[in-house]
Amino acid sequence: MKIALLGYGKMGKIIEKLALEKGHTIISKINQDSSKEELLKADIAIEFSTPEAAVSNIKFCLENGIPIVSGTTGWLAHYDEMIKLCENRNGSFIYASNFSIGVNLFFSINEHISNLMKPWKDYQVSIEEIHHTKKLDAPSGTAITLAEEIVKNSDKKNWKLNEEADGTIKITAKRMDEVKGTHIINYDSNIDTISIKHEAHSRDGFALGALLAAEWLADKKGIFTMKDVLQIK
Repeated sequence: MKIALLGYGKMGKIIEKLALEKGHTIISKINQDSSKEELLKADIAIEFSTPEAAVSNIKFCLENGIPIVSGTTGWLAHYDEMIKLCENRNGSFIYASNFSIGVNLFFSINEHISNLMKPWKDYQVSIEEIHHTKKLDAPSGTAITLAEEIVKNSDKKNWKLNEEADGTIKITAKRMDEVKGTHIINYDSNIDTISIKHEAHSRDGFALGALLAAEWLADKKGIFTMKDVLQIK
């Protein structure tokens, strides 16, 4: 495949390395101020940029018939707009708050456990996420995805960052040097605590999942998720 990288930071460089190892070609490496004309030659674009650049990147690809995989978080106020554009242009689009195969399995574990815990009101649920100090958004997109799934399966109405309130899930966001990404969900009662945890050891898992999603999407039309890519029911 001829791949365009939208965003050439740490993640873009890891995706480039893995893509070349698998025999793909990187035809373009575009940062925020770069021209997007080179993109028109790509079979697919993989987008890990910034919240400010993501919408214009996704829009350009969809308007020009370029399948796009996006892992940028912090822009989701425009998500429905991008979905409508994809539908109108018969485009190809996958967005994920986290492309790691392990994290997506963790999402399914979270969904299952939140269903199990639904009747047990004595347990109070909370989420803790820990990332490197250069992460721009808080809470992480992964933590928001986890919280939203719990909301679907509980009497909670929403989540709040670093704040406890009735009817909400508290998400605690911490920033520490060199932490690749840790997410912990706790169900606390007076008598015990149930916890599930995912801890990333490197960024390679995120990059490998994004590349897998790009390979899967390249010959398809529509709006998909990592559940489709990994065939998680």
